[in-house]
Amino acid sequence: MTANPVLWTLDERGVATVTLNRPEVNNAYDGALIAGVLAAMDDLGQKPNLRVVVLKGNGKHFQAGADLKWINGVRPQSAEANEAASRATFEAVQRLNTLAIPTVALVQGGCFGGGTGVIAACDVVIAADNALFSITEVRWGLTAAIIIPQLCDAIGVRQVRRYALTGERFGAEDARRIGLAHEVVPLADLEAAGRKVVEQLLANGPEAMAETKRLALESSFGGMAVDDAAYKRLVHLHSVKRQSPEAAEGLASFAEKRAANWGGGKS
Repeated sequence: MTANPVLWTLDERGVATVTLNRPEVNNAYDGALIAGVLAAMDDLGQKPNLRVVVLKGNGKHFQAGADLKWINGVRPQSAEANEAASRATFEAVQRLNTLAIPTVALVQGGCFGGGTGVIAACDVVIAADNALFSITEVRWGLTAAIIIPQLCDAIGVRQVRRYALTGERFGAEDARRIGLAHEVVPLADLEAAGRKVVEQLLANGPEAMAETKRLALESSFGGMAVDDAAYKRLVHLHSVKRQSPEAAEGLASFAEKRAANWGGGKS
């Protein structure tokens, strides 16, 4: 296992690169990765020259959603522990969403579950032509509650109602068509495309960009404050669903590599 699940660097221009670093599990998130993202945001927030954040994933895949082994470890714990896990996950996405600095996500390979919420929280998303997306939570009897606001902002309620209900996989061109990705490039050109966008951002006034982003978020559901009652409700629903009988069956089906039996009663 990698020693540090999140890496970050900051160059002389003020461009930070934050890298998800659990390639052995396709950068699936667990408590350590969430804590690493929050720590990176804390550290970078203290840098006065910070201008742009670029988000990447090490290895073949950008981010494979939640580590279901970790989810299974959290499930039997107390309701308070489950809510704390959901709150930390929400905070990591929301802090990325509301960061006053422009954010650029470079996506290759798989981007599933929470990964779709992460990129929906970024200002610019560039996908490699091999990228594959899915809002997967319903497959495991879970809900995507804490990323629904960001997804609705990015792709609209109509598209969320399809893709978050079906859990189906879709490619980079479909992601661009519905607004989840802004641009699709060959995998070999992903880094270069990211550099081009960063240069465009660096040419603009930092305060003007921060105010523009703030005004955009003020008109969106995804820009609501962390302590807003609606978000508290989403965190609660996210954690409660994780401990439901339906989630138990869905996660068991994953572990046992079988189809889930949804006929066993309501959660």
